[in-house]
Amino acid sequence: MGRELERRAQVRVGTILKDAWRLDALLGVGAMAAVYAATAPDGSRAAIKLLHPELSSLDELRARFLREAYVANRIEHAGAVRVLSHGEDKDGVVFLVMDLLEGETAHARWRRSGNRLEVALVLHIADAVLGVLVAAHDQGIYHRDIKPKNIFLTDDGSVKLLDFGIARITDAATALTQTGVLIGTLPFMSPEQARGQVHSYGPSSDLWALGAVMFTFLSGRFVHEADTPNERLLAAMTRAAPPLGALLPGVPEDLARLVDTALAFDRDRRWQQGREMLAALRAVRAALAESPAPSAPPAPPCRPESA
Repeated sequence: MGRELERRAQVRVGTILKDAWRLDALLGVGAMAAVYAATAPDGSRAAIKLLHPELSSLDELRARFLREAYVANRIEHAGAVRVLSHGEDKDGVVFLVMDLLEGETAHARWRRSGNRLEVALVLHIADAVLGVLVAAHDQGIYHRDIKPKNIFLTDDGSVKLLDFGIARITDAATALTQTGVLIGTLPFMSPEQARGQVHSYGPSSDLWALGAVMFTFLSGRFVHEADTPNERLLAAMTRAAPPLGALLPGVPEDLARLVDTALAFDRDRRWQQGREMLAALRAVRAALAESPAPSAPPAPPCRPESA
C-alpha cells in the first residue's frame, strides 16, 4: 500500500496546484498526505502538504487535516513548522502551504548512522522537542505522534517538530476522536494510547513517546520488539519498557534514569510535565559536558519496519 501511495503521489510532480504552485519534487508520503517542494509564480518556495484524494471527500479526515493549520500556528514556537495558508485544488483535494525545510528527518539521520545516534545529538534533539511540547502543552495541545519521522533536523542545526495533524486539543468543541480509536505510530505509543484510551492522553503520554524516541536512538531498537504488529500492540498495552541500562550497560546512569522515568508504565511514575523532564535533561547535558562518558557498547539493530 505504501508503494502504491508513493506511485500515485509521484504522478503529481510537475503539475500546477490551484493555478499557483508548481509541485517540483515529492518529499515524503504518509498514510494521510503527501508533501512536495513547490515554487510559486513569483519564485518563492514552500512545502505543500496534500491530503490524499481518496481522503479529501471524508469530512472528518478533511477537517482533521485542515485543523493542522490552526493547531501548529497556535503554538507560536520556532520549533513548530508554520502553516502559511491552505486551500483546495480544482479536483477537490485540500492542501496546506508550509515553510520549506532544508535538512533531513531524525529517522533518516538515525538510519544513515547505522541505527545509533551519539548521546550528545540525542540530548540536543530531545531538548528542542521538549521546548515545543512545553509550549504546546501550555496551550492544552498534545501532539500524539512523536516519532523520528516527525522530527526534522535542519541544515542550520535547529530541530523542528512536524505534523500536529492528529493533535488533541483539550476543548470538547474541537474533539474529533473517541475512546477506542487507535491514533499514532505503534512503536512510540504509550500504554494508554495503545489501548485506544484517547481521553486519558495527556502531557505524560507525549513524554512517553519522546522517551521511546530517545530509547530507540540510543539502543538501536524499539521499546517493544515483536514478530508482528499485533504482538507489539499487545506488548505496548501490557508490558513495561525494559530499563535502558540493561540494554546499554555503559549509558550514563542519570541519562538512563531520565529515559526510564519517561517510559514508566504507570503514568503517575512518569514525568508529569515537559518542564520537569526538560530540567532533568539539561542537568544530564551539563554533567556530561563536565565529564564526558565513554561511548555505550554496540546494541543489536532495530527491526527494519517503520520508525
